[in-house]
Amino acid sequence: MEYCLGDPDGSATLWTAGADTDFDGDGVFDAVGRDVDDDGFGDVLLDLDADDVADHAVLDLDGDGAPEAYFTDDGTGTWTVAAERGGSALRWLGLDGVEHPASSAPVDLDGDGSPERLVDSDGNGLADRAFGGSQAWVDTDLDGRWDVRLSDGNGDGAADSAEYL
Repeated sequence: MEYCLGDPDGSATLWTAGADTDFDGDGVFDAVGRDVDDDGFGDVLLDLDADDVADHAVLDLDGDGAPEAYFTDDGTGTWTVAAERGGSALRWLGLDGVEHPASSAPVDLDGDGSPERLVDSDGNGLADRAFGGSQAWVDTDLDGRWDVRLSDGNGDGAADSAEYL
């Protein structure tokens, strides 16, 4: 499997390695084990589209052996995972449909001055859930567009209403 990792100086290095890790537990090596974010904990690179090029990175952020962060190659063929990402940098779509690049800056999806927490449930690098204050947005069909806005009017942590966008 080939993979490309960014270096601190902005350059990148292309590597080739055979699978050496059984990620899905079926007894077959299907991933390359690498400490992608240089935190001392084991991470893996996966080739889920079977083109012999890594397209997913799964990171163990706390050393417990369980994955906490999933990233996909953004299509450039180069992984640029820095330690400060901490699993939070995702591409996201504004409510106007404009895509924003991954950034460590706070995301204010609805423009109310308070940042939202983004979640990527399918691991493709694009946020499909956003949580902020008393509202949440969901991309229910994973097409990259927000479909539903949930509101919690009484603050009990459960949605009181859903508005289809």
